[in-house]
Amino acid sequence: MTGTRRDGEQGETAEPDGERTAAGEGVPPPPRAADDATPTDPAAVPPWRVIAPPHPGGPATGRPLRTSLAVGAGRVVAGMSRRLRLGSGGMIGGRLALSLQPGLLGRLAAGRRIVMITGTNGKTTTTALVAEALRSRGTATSNVTGANMLDGHVAALMTDLSAPFAALEVDELHLAQVTAEFAPSVIVLLNLSRDQMDRVGEIRTVQRSLRAALERVPRTRVVANRDDPNIVSVAAGHPGVTWVSGGARWMHDASNCPRCGACITDLDGPWRCECGLARPEADWTVTADAVLGPDGRARQLSLQLPGHVNRINATFAVAAAAELGCDPDRVLARIADLRQASGRYATVLLDDRVVRLLLAKNPASWLEMLDLVSGHDRPLVLVVNSREADGYDVSWLWDVDFESLRGRAVLVTGERGLDLAVRLRYAGVRCEVVGTPQDALGRSGAEPDVIANYTAFRDLLARSVTR
Repeated sequence: MTGTRRDGEQGETAEPDGERTAAGEGVPPPPRAADDATPTDPAAVPPWRVIAPPHPGGPATGRPLRTSLAVGAGRVVAGMSRRLRLGSGGMIGGRLALSLQPGLLGRLAAGRRIVMITGTNGKTTTTALVAEALRSRGTATSNVTGANMLDGHVAALMTDLSAPFAALEVDELHLAQVTAEFAPSVIVLLNLSRDQMDRVGEIRTVQRSLRAALERVPRTRVVANRDDPNIVSVAAGHPGVTWVSGGARWMHDASNCPRCGACITDLDGPWRCECGLARPEADWTVTADAVLGPDGRARQLSLQLPGHVNRINATFAVAAAAELGCDPDRVLARIADLRQASGRYATVLLDDRVVRLLLAKNPASWLEMLDLVSGHDRPLVLVVNSREADGYDVSWLWDVDFESLRGRAVLVTGERGLDLAVRLRYAGVRCEVVGTPQDALGRSGAEPDVIANYTAFRDLLARSVTR
């Protein structure tokens, strides 16, 4: 375990995360709460450090004229984009504002406590959970539309200049750009697996970028997945890590040590490589029905979001929020009612039909979504595109365990529906290829599940109506 902060642990000298501000902003750090003092009676050790919120109004005060003009122009453009139904404004407004004030992200971040969430899968859902968790203690803003690069972060922070907290999803390769601008309070590292390799590259490329990002922010708290060797390799050298354990599912990209290349065995258990890289001790663990915290207490975990994967995402949210002084019991009560995140897992009306929308964009996320639909026999529609945002290469379809669908009738569609149909044929799954998602829904029967990759999901969500 690397620099793990335990409850009331003595020798904790790092200032609360978020006290660091962007260079040149001159925003003083918030005062420590009385409870921040190290207790002398071990029996009186509080379960979590109580961290004071940022100064009220800190992010919004003292802005120079150029920053104010950039924020104003960005807000106007974002609002026009929404009114004209051209988009959510989550990118265009931020892009314009950044062009007018290149240092705007650091200026908007100053004085706030910001949690950055990254990884291959689960970013959007975990970001929604973290934002909701932070709201147990104060106002929080977030890039809920999934615009996860710098312009999206600027747009999100512009929406509420006085919010003391923010939860921001960030693309894996762009975290380094973020930490070059400011030091987040907490960085959440979820997982790493192959995804959009023609755009993102190999996992080792992402690891190098993430390590460079963490090296810039030694005082930021990192909340990381101890069950993924690729994540452990990234975070193990950081001085302050909180480790989360939810169990391993997709481990095909972690069978070789990311440090030395040796084969790692026992990935479902206490894995260890001969070079010394090993699974750290967990601070937070998710079980079948509870979250076990660093105070040794098991708290019931009840979610509207389905699947064990979301129990893991929720545990990351609790751990990140606890680092910022949120009470875990209040956090768990608040996130329990979250039913969807930017349309993920949402039940909507689509072409006058009740549909549940599920997003899967790489082998790891398909594994989770296929597991989710395996517990019932609803009609199933699979949609696969291969546009720039998806990655043009769909060879990853051959790594997905579609054999689990044997015995079910499946409709496939999308721009790469034929590629998917070939894969299903080799998997022994009977399927029907349909020209468009609309046609597939018309032939699917009542209340189908639709699993779609990124652009297909986005297009379906845009046409849907919330129930």
